[in-house]
Amino acid sequence: MLWLLYQALELYKWVIIAVAIMSWLIAFDVINTRNDIVRAIWNALLNLTEPVLRPIRRFMPNLGGLDISPIILIFIVILLQQALIGGVRGLLVGF
Repeated sequence: MLWLLYQALELYKWVIIAVAIMSWLIAFDVINTRNDIVRAIWNALLNLTEPVLRPIRRFMPNLGGLDISPIILIFIVILLQQALIGGVRGLLVGF
């Protein structure tokens, strides 16, 4: 069960990275959101990440056009994964 949770967090990290890359591609007009497939993928990715990124952005200072909230979220996900690994090690050792 913990393995599944760890893998879900790993997948979520990749979703966060995909949102960041896709936002850059949209900003530089490499991909176009008027395309139905692109818009569907973009909306799906935003629906997965925005509820978690929004509270982080609320507490972040204004850095101009730079949004580092995905980096902070990836860091939080990594900490959760490490806590899972530490919890499993603690169970195996008997703590």
